[in-house]
Formats: sequence, C-alpha cells, structure tokens
Amino acid sequence: MNFLHVLPEPPEPLPKPNTDDDVISLCVAHNLQRLRSKRHLSLDGLARACGVSRAMLAQIESGRSVPSIKVLCKIAKGLKVSVAAFLEDRAFEGVEVLPAQQSKRLVSADGAFISRALFPYDTARQSEFYEIRLRALGEEVSEGHGPGIQENLVVAQGVLEVSVNDERYLLSTGDSILFYADQPHRYRNPADSEAVAFLVITYPERLD
Repeated sequence: MNFLHVLPEPPEPLPKPNTDDDVISLCVAHNLQRLRSKRHLSLDGLARACGVSRAMLAQIESGRSVPSIKVLCKIAKGLKVSVAAFLEDRAFEGVEVLPAQQSKRLVSADGAFISRALFPYDTARQSEFYEIRLRALGEEVSEGHGPGIQENLVVAQGVLEVSVNDERYLLSTGDSILFYADQPHRYRNPADSEAVAFLVITYPERLD
C-alpha cells in the first residue's frame, strides 16, 4: 500500500521592511512560517485547522498582508500557541521551562551575594526577574544603574536592609520595595541566617 505524504510548502523569500507596518508583517510572516514548518503542516492543513483560507494564509506568510487580530487569534488557536508568539523576535511560543541547574548565576567576589536569572538570559527585554540570596551579615553595594531603571524587590525569606542614597529600609519576609535604581543603593542582611528575595528590574524602554 502506498501512502501519500504531503510536505509543507517551502516559504517564499520575505521582502525587506520599509515601514513599521512592514516590520510587523514580516515578524508575523516569519513566525507563521516557523510554527507551521515545525508542526509539519501544509497551508491546506493549517487552513483546515484554523478556519482561515489557504489564500489568506499564503498572503500573511509571504509578508504581503497584515492579519487582523481576529484572524491572528484563529491562526494561533489552530497552531495551539499564544497570539504573542507571532510578534516575538525569537523562537518563543509562549511557554518556556528554565531548569534550575541551567540558570544564569552571578556571584559577588566574596561569594556573599548570588543572583540567579529567572528568565531566558540570551535575549534583551524590558524587564528582568531574579532570585537573589545574601548570606548572613553579607551586603551588596551598587553605585546605580542607567537613568529610569526601577527595581522592585520582595523578601521571601529572612530580613533585608535596603538603602537608597542615605535612607534605610528594613524589610521582613513578605515586605516589598520599589525604587529608582539609578541612585546608589545597597542590600544588607543584618541577620545570622541567609536572606532570599525576588527582584524585578524594569528598563524605561526595550533593550533591542
């Protein structure tokens, strides 16, 4: 018995973007090509899965048409991904597991301060999420980051003293603080046990 195996159509070469709309359409086109190819779907197969015509899919995938939100939602449902997956500039489909042993860690010279990235470290982004650990009586000092950068920290275990310029704030488990990090600041653990906190750093604009 012979089986007919339908291969996905090879993608058409994408044109070079000239406007912001072109950039968006080409980003959507590239991700649609990538996601469809990964699932070994032909344009006809994807059309059946999402209820969008083959002709419309071909126009979107070639960068000749920018889909409406309604159409993009249908395609995302058919491919079982988030709509945001079409606007990413890297291969991210909306879910990414980061094994603890593979996390990027930064350790201070004396080993008292450990920062572990809780996000994919290989791509610039507008916000970053860290777990930080500070051993008993340890401290970490920063002269300040770039203009407009904010730090939002919550203590998960122990106590932590946060100093911003000359003001000191003593935080217990569950307490949080938000401040502009372009000022000199310091983290100090005044207790005789390790402190653990979670930190979100937000940049004023995307770092692409």
